[in-house]
Amino acid sequence: MSDSAIHDAKGAQAPFTLAEGDLAGSEPRDWIALLKPRVLSLVVFSGVIGLLVAPGALHPVLALSAILCITLAAGAAGAINMWYDRDIDAVMRRTRKRPVVTGRISPDGALAYGVVLAVGSVALMGLATNWLAAGVLAFSIFFYVVIYTMWLKRRTPQNIVIGGAAGAFPPLIGWVAVTGSIEALPLVLFAIIFMWTPPHFWALSLWAHDDYKRAGVPMLPVVAGARETRRQVVLYTVLLVPLTLAPWLMGFSTAAYGAAAALLGAGFLRHAWATWRDAQDAQGVSLTQDAPAKACFRYSITYLFALLGALALDRLLLA
Repeated sequence: MSDSAIHDAKGAQAPFTLAEGDLAGSEPRDWIALLKPRVLSLVVFSGVIGLLVAPGALHPVLALSAILCITLAAGAAGAINMWYDRDIDAVMRRTRKRPVVTGRISPDGALAYGVVLAVGSVALMGLATNWLAAGVLAFSIFFYVVIYTMWLKRRTPQNIVIGGAAGAFPPLIGWVAVTGSIEALPLVLFAIIFMWTPPHFWALSLWAHDDYKRAGVPMLPVVAGARETRRQVVLYTVLLVPLTLAPWLMGFSTAAYGAAAALLGAGFLRHAWATWRDAQDAQGVSLTQDAPAKACFRYSITYLFALLGALALDRLLLA
């Protein structure tokens, strides 16, 4: 934990409680912001895909409960992340307006909020579906908060490679919520998101390089330079695209999904190659808003939505 966080923790009079003024000095949108709603959309969508492609079905009420649990768990992890990272968030342009940094919500309030949501989401998942799904959900929260946020993020440029597993759990959780078991297809979906995360996030880190450097976070562009980061974006994308064909090659989907995956992958490769060819950050110059790295980052989000959507549509039509 950072020195400032330790100091704040020692000075707190009522840990794990809402500090006086949290409710009076904040607005509902501040509490929503703690959940990282932009990140939530893809997390929830991938969890829904896991529910849809799994054999069998849940009662609609239980399915909605499972989706709610995934949403609350991801939001809980985001809130605890904002509590822990408030020192570095304060010096990064992208994060300096977060509610804990600006004081609209106290650190203790954010931590209490996250812990309550985490415990509640896991308990509800176990009661509504099965305890294996609840266990995987609990581990996903632990992985993001402890393994990624507290251990890896500030210590190694491989933080995103290893920590990417945290965002790969939702389709597995959705599948287990329906079936009560872990099988090959959800593990493939886990692997796809795991391999997608490095090129997605390193494209972001290329144009957010100055932020991470100011905060002392050892992201790959800060430690190894922009050129090596661009090379890694291409390498991981090259490894990712064949992996996305696995559901078709394993007989879980039709050739229609295979064609969609190939076309979407070609687009990702094109953006990764354009990022590799771009040299404007070679001399440490900040990237412009329309730089290939930012275009690659934006496409990567659309890519994963479209890829998972194509698989779900294919499975539903196949069924």
